[in-house]
Amino acid sequence: MSCKQPTSIGFSFEGFRARGGLTDEHKDGWGIAFYRDQQAQVFLDEAPAAESRLAEAIYNTNLRSKTIIAHIRKATVGDVKLSNCHPFRRNLWGSDWLFCHNGDLKGFNPRLDGDFIPEGDTDSELAFCYLLQQLNHHLPQGISNASALFQWLNQFSKTVAAFGTFNIMLSNGEWLYTYCSTNLAYVERKFPFSRVTLIDRELSLDLGEHNNQHDQMIVIATKPLTLNENWTVFQPGEARLFKDGELYLEQNG
Repeated sequence: MSCKQPTSIGFSFEGFRARGGLTDEHKDGWGIAFYRDQQAQVFLDEAPAAESRLAEAIYNTNLRSKTIIAHIRKATVGDVKLSNCHPFRRNLWGSDWLFCHNGDLKGFNPRLDGDFIPEGDTDSELAFCYLLQQLNHHLPQGISNASALFQWLNQFSKTVAAFGTFNIMLSNGEWLYTYCSTNLAYVERKFPFSRVTLIDRELSLDLGEHNNQHDQMIVIATKPLTLNENWTVFQPGEARLFKDGELYLEQNG
């Protein structure tokens, strides 16, 4: 989720975690991360999200942030263990970067130079380490402008997607980059807010009671989370960059 100002993910998180073993098969661990003062705080659990006490506790704390990323895992490469749970976090150019990947990669064995090394054994974390390594090589002074970053990420994502399925989310706390290989969708929420209903839970919420006219947010998911909102479905090869609850840049496949 990308927001104009700190916002709670509680309602969407309830639908999201139901897919972690209750309404879907992604039961091999989960994680959630959010930014506070440009630093990412990450919570991981190898238990199914739908059954996780940690997930329940996080839902009840009603955490708020401008950028929040969560992931439920279906293990394809790597054991079911904490070090293989997403989001993955690394520091580059003085900022915490977060990465989530849905899909799997075949024959993907890039050479790492040692600056970024996986802690687990997933193809996802390997791709993240390789991404940051290459990004650091190509832009050693950091991000010159958003357009340059966006174009570079698009080319990188297309190259990696040739090895399999590569649906990703990447953020440094300011920008939220998304690339679709097969499935992604997003919805924009802003004033005037409406009542929305989850697909995976018997739960509705009047967003107008919890937001004011200045609030604005983007919610991204592999598949739409609600029944009665106008979700935009990505096409394969499409990429979008979000900032402060708005679509900032996009590129068709």
